[in-house]
Amino acid sequence: MKIVVFGSINMDLTAYSQTLPKTGETIRGDSYITVPGGKGSNQAVAAARLGADVQFFGRVGDDLFGQQVLKTVAAENVDVTQVAVDPDTGTGLAVISVDADAENVITIISGANWTLGKEDVARTEKCLENADVLMLQIEVPLEASLDIAKRAKQKNVKVILDPAPAVPLPASAYQVIDFITPNETETEILVGMLPHNEEEARQAAAIFHQRGVQNVIIKMGSKGVYYDTADDQGFIPPFVVKAIDSVAAGDAFNAGLAVAIAAGKSVKEAVKWGAAAGAIATTRKGALPAMPFLAEVETLLREQG
Repeated sequence: MKIVVFGSINMDLTAYSQTLPKTGETIRGDSYITVPGGKGSNQAVAAARLGADVQFFGRVGDDLFGQQVLKTVAAENVDVTQVAVDPDTGTGLAVISVDADAENVITIISGANWTLGKEDVARTEKCLENADVLMLQIEVPLEASLDIAKRAKQKNVKVILDPAPAVPLPASAYQVIDFITPNETETEILVGMLPHNEEEARQAAAIFHQRGVQNVIIKMGSKGVYYDTADDQGFIPPFVVKAIDSVAAGDAFNAGLAVAIAAGKSVKEAVKWGAAAGAIATTRKGALPAMPFLAEVETLLREQG
């Protein structure tokens, strides 16, 4: 199984407190951690921990944060040899606040992530041969992501887009992706409706289908996951775990989905893999360190799947 990830890599500063501050409010926090993150690198590490051969494409700054994140991601058996070092822009940074209910707010400073362009796309395309899945997010320039998606499509590589942070997508975007995996808020931004239940998720999925996406997966957090394809539709209830931090649950979900798709599993089974991976990620603090391992996912699927 070969998975190519084209996306962001950050240093994450995460602060934990009992509540999230309101506008203009200063609160006392409980603790903080500084660890590598970014949706791209999170998904790459999770896919590697779940057993895939992963190659990551992105950019870091020529700074201490860049050195640290690359060293950490490489130690997770992710190939980072194609990550470019940008001499003019700092490494991306995410400032994250998490409350006692595991809810979070995040501020992204894109840095070098926002300099990905044609050179990076060309470098990535050369490595798509024999790949099973291309994973994309929107923490890097959308134009670059859609460019590499188009090239992957031409090579019959499955393209999974995590549309986060959500922005309105051009009509052409829906023609070059095989799977779209928004959460409720991202769904509202993309199609104009916030799904609260399975029926509303079905209605939102219908809009995505009309735009050209064959496989729609709507992540609804603690409510579960709705999936809708040309051949099958359904709702996967949430796995029961003790959640403490939901920061990178969506990244873990997408990695579980991608690995299962690359392994030839059905969409239903792949969604279960994603849901299990996402659930496990909520039981640990941080982004990249919270990514699940294969044995953990298999155990949770066996016990609750």
